[in-house]
Amino acid sequence: MSVGGHIATMTTTTMTMTMTTTRGVRPTTMTTSTYRRRTRAVHRASVSSSSDGETTATGGGFDLARLARVLKKKTAMDIERVFNGTSKTREKLSAVNDVLALWRMDDFEEALEELEETLLGVDFGPEVALAATDGVRARVELGECSSGKEVREALKESIVDILNAAGDSTSIGLNETEGEPSVVLVVGVNGGGKTTTLGKLSHRFAQSGAKVMMVPGDTFRAAAAEQLATWAERTGAVMSDSPPNTKPGAVCFKAVDEACARGDVDVVLADTSGRLHNNSQLMDELVGVKKSITKRLPSAPHEVLLVLDGTTGLNMLNQARVFSKAVGVTGIILTKLDGTARGGAVVSVVNELGIPVKFVGVGEGMDDLQSFEPVSFVDALFPEEDE
Repeated sequence: MSVGGHIATMTTTTMTMTMTTTRGVRPTTMTTSTYRRRTRAVHRASVSSSSDGETTATGGGFDLARLARVLKKKTAMDIERVFNGTSKTREKLSAVNDVLALWRMDDFEEALEELEETLLGVDFGPEVALAATDGVRARVELGECSSGKEVREALKESIVDILNAAGDSTSIGLNETEGEPSVVLVVGVNGGGKTTTLGKLSHRFAQSGAKVMMVPGDTFRAAAAEQLATWAERTGAVMSDSPPNTKPGAVCFKAVDEACARGDVDVVLADTSGRLHNNSQLMDELVGVKKSITKRLPSAPHEVLLVLDGTTGLNMLNQARVFSKAVGVTGIILTKLDGTARGGAVVSVVNELGIPVKFVGVGEGMDDLQSFEPVSFVDALFPEEDE
């Protein structure tokens, strides 16, 4: 993905280590050639490849090899943080080990029922729990797995398949038109952590070399703009010039206009007011905010990210339905994953709405907004017994 400044294409995860997955041990280091295929020329730098395959940038001074190293380091950290952040959900799923330790082919139906109940206990939801166990059942009946260990891998693969079916979790859709910024609209209900998440997103983009503009589109909450300004200062972002007492649609329109006029902004991160998903007037206003952005920049917003509070469990499903219908959600950010044993609920959202998870929040720190990668997420929920 290329953007209107000096940042090159970026994926939210660029796997760079050998990792044990549901399909065994696989090398996940991205080769230089693969990386080049996923990147586009930066707008103020001419990119060339040397004879040894090393990707470099000339003209603008932005080093694509450095970007690759930054993402490489971040992803290695992400895997550990996601594992640590899913401890409560993983603890409840430990019952899977007990079921599989007693696995016998002559009564596997009873064992599958117990597995289904265990998934329901961490809010995977009835449809997902049934789909996952049905996937296992099919493989058992085909003779593809017979031991408890093989059943565990089949269960994990079934869940990964559900998550992968929604699309690529590891990419962020950004603007590919030269000279124009990319616009990311962040939405969600009250208390889900939108503004804090916006700040963490700014930090993540900034680490990869992007210049970020933050938009105080939450005009209802008195301290929202001040909170966002603090995040802008911490992450090196710029704040859009938004006069007080301005309607949220006008705030976002003006910010996108300002970013286009400046010419040096890569990513515009637009905050919005928290709103109850069952309040039609507030949802209509949110639709108006999106239309205001599109009016100024027809291709925008390039991502509409819905922040969901992981502690709400399956209640998040109703929120996701309404927001998706209203503004066309393109990705999910699951927050507070470290504080809940109900982390499986997000799989139900993905399964029903076909919207991929892009990030998960696993703590309060600036680096605790982590890339979501289905295999590593499921591995964190179902680690080997000796881990």
